[in-house]
Amino acid sequence: MSHLYKHLRIHQVFGANTDVGKTIITTALVRASLLNNNRVFYLKPVSTGAPQDADDEHIKRHAGPQKHLLDAHCLFRYDDPVSPHLAVKMASEKQGGEAAPIPSNETFVNSVAEHIRKRARVTNLPAHMYVETAGGVHSPTLSGTTQLDSYRPLFLPTVLIGDSKLGGISSTISSFESLSLRGYIVDAIMLFRDEYYRNFEYLTQYFSERGIHVTALDPPPPRIDDLAENFTNTEKYYSNLVPNSYQGDIFTAVKHLDECHTRRIEELDSMPRRTLDTIWWPFVQHGLVKCEKDVTVIDSAWSDFFSIYDTSSAKISQPTSLLQPQLDGSASWWTQAVGHSHPTLALAAANAAGRYGHVMFPQATHLPALKLAERLLQGPGKGWASRAFFSDNGSTGMEVALKMALRSFIVSSGLELTSAEKQSLGVVGLKGSYHGDTIGVMDACEEGVYTCEWHKAKGYWFEPPTVSLRRGQVAVSLPPALSSAGDPHQAAESFESLAHVYDVERRLKSPLAGHYRQYLEKNIRNLQEDNSQKLAALVLEPIVMGAGGMIFVDPLFQRIMVDVVRDPTLFPAALPVIYDEVFVGLYRLGFESAGPLLGVNPDISVNAKILTGGVLPLAVTMTSDRIFQAFTSDNKVDALLHGHSYTAHAVGCQVANATLDMIDELAKGDPWVTANRKWAPAGAQSSKIWSFWDPDFLTSVSRLDIVDEAMALGTVLAIKFKDNSAGYASHSAQTLLHSLRSPQDDGLVSSAPGGAPFGVHYRTLGNVAYFMTSLNTSRATIQTLEDRLWNIIFNARIS
Repeated sequence: MSHLYKHLRIHQVFGANTDVGKTIITTALVRASLLNNNRVFYLKPVSTGAPQDADDEHIKRHAGPQKHLLDAHCLFRYDDPVSPHLAVKMASEKQGGEAAPIPSNETFVNSVAEHIRKRARVTNLPAHMYVETAGGVHSPTLSGTTQLDSYRPLFLPTVLIGDSKLGGISSTISSFESLSLRGYIVDAIMLFRDEYYRNFEYLTQYFSERGIHVTALDPPPPRIDDLAENFTNTEKYYSNLVPNSYQGDIFTAVKHLDECHTRRIEELDSMPRRTLDTIWWPFVQHGLVKCEKDVTVIDSAWSDFFSIYDTSSAKISQPTSLLQPQLDGSASWWTQAVGHSHPTLALAAANAAGRYGHVMFPQATHLPALKLAERLLQGPGKGWASRAFFSDNGSTGMEVALKMALRSFIVSSGLELTSAEKQSLGVVGLKGSYHGDTIGVMDACEEGVYTCEWHKAKGYWFEPPTVSLRRGQVAVSLPPALSSAGDPHQAAESFESLAHVYDVERRLKSPLAGHYRQYLEKNIRNLQEDNSQKLAALVLEPIVMGAGGMIFVDPLFQRIMVDVVRDPTLFPAALPVIYDEVFVGLYRLGFESAGPLLGVNPDISVNAKILTGGVLPLAVTMTSDRIFQAFTSDNKVDALLHGHSYTAHAVGCQVANATLDMIDELAKGDPWVTANRKWAPAGAQSSKIWSFWDPDFLTSVSRLDIVDEAMALGTVLAIKFKDNSAGYASHSAQTLLHSLRSPQDDGLVSSAPGGAPFGVHYRTLGNVAYFMTSLNTSRATIQTLEDRLWNIIFNARIS
């Protein structure tokens, strides 16, 4: 995914089927490139069959008068003329029954990538490279993965060799669509000019309408048994197809490929300036963006990595790639679940787009939405939720939740409220909470950096006790209002492990639980007696408050908050409880939902972000039947009059269903089991509280002098640095970790696609640095990031 060189134009050659002339046409391309006096590198990653019949040998034989400029190689060669996945198995069987290791996708891709890097370093002069695949686009590679998916991490521009025979129109178009669905750049279609089937006529028109260049070439002569005569005939064919006059369709095709290469670099190079002139970014102070190099240009993405364009002008003339991998350290604002560009999700989106597009949803249904609703109600909503309401994103999902809660409170309380009193209804929440950028949910938070000019805080927010590791010790820290000593960092309780902190049921009888309950009840009563604002709902980000600074709230405190607002001695009608699980839900923290962990379910919850695997926005607000019934009557105006034009869009619902299928499988896999066991308390085999981050790393980081506290759950790691000017406006974490963005070359093959050294794209919240993996990030990638973080933080000094 990070192979773009100014001096080396690379194209991968796929075939619409086997025996479509892939090697013949590639030989013509190689020969034309050589005649243009370019150094040419030809790579056949996998070859099966007799060596004398191998494609790389054919290329060498017929490279033409400039063959001294040719470098042709094959990386994996097998004797049997069968599909690569079968050839490698048959080779293993021939070794006396001892199974030879089958190269993994990672090994295969890294081998190809390293070959490309080595060839790119050979010359600074203009050069061409052709990487020829085997069989059709979906023919398996050595591991059994189809070529399209196996080669996709490399993201090389593509030439598709079309099928000129009967049925070839269909196979060519199908192959093109398979490439397009996986994001490949298809620069050209090339095929033979069969005058009987005339596929080239139809395909030229078809692809011209889609802006794809098509070249039709004369077919080769029939093969002759006499080797010498066959060579002479074949050489004559190539001489006519690629004449010394430099005229003809093959030279036009080579020129077109060169122009595609040049245009791609020019486009990437122009994007920072064009972006600065046109885009208004979210959560970015444009006054601090000083120049074009401050713009991250993302050319593509795969797995946990971006492929970014290096805008450094000094690097343009060097024989190194203009693209480099960069780890998506924030899971693209907390959305990624199974990595970028996953073909399963791409196909799910395409299927729904092709079947439905978008259709009306009020008083209608379609299968993707219905299945998703049923699945969520039996998943995170099991045992309490009866209805699912679709909306566009987390913020609007929370707007819906607030509307539901406030109406339910009015109905269940039986209070006769004036219009002004209804408008002033408030919520109970926590300081540091954040539920989105729309006006209503902003009003459900206290005044802060995210609020706007129209903001009017409606409610009361308690400062919560927090969970973290400090100097290697698991502890709950109390805010001044709860701490008798008034020390904001007083550890109220130390714990043997995080598992003990999150054993909420066991802690309910602890003295601290009594302290929490007494504090909350006292303050709630005072608020009720004050009567300046009637409280109508409890709104929580359970377990972790994300945008407020990755605040890990003591789960016992949140549990008791729920118990208190449902206490009939305080509230004759229990307040509706909303769990904002937009960020934390669906295993972001290692568990499906916070309800079982807290030991109490909400009345309303909201899921988004991970829901669609990071592909597109969608939110679902689930409610109990009590909430739903508050809107049910014979009067239309009593209905929940809220909706979006794209409510329950089929594409999002289909992708969500596919995402949840994949998560179900991941949850049973060895990587999760292994990570979970590391966090298990002594004597236990597993833990309901665990993380993909290593517990020893977390403990060690928390002991460093520059670190105030550290914490990890599920995919999330947060490190809070000591800073006298702490807060969202602080740049301390960003400045301290700045070197993370640059690739670090230790001479080893990295875990990035293709094995190149990678930098890290990360976000900070003032003096808090946080990092987030997908649900299937490799242990090797996480460990690399842990090692780099450790080296930076360990060597840092408190300013």
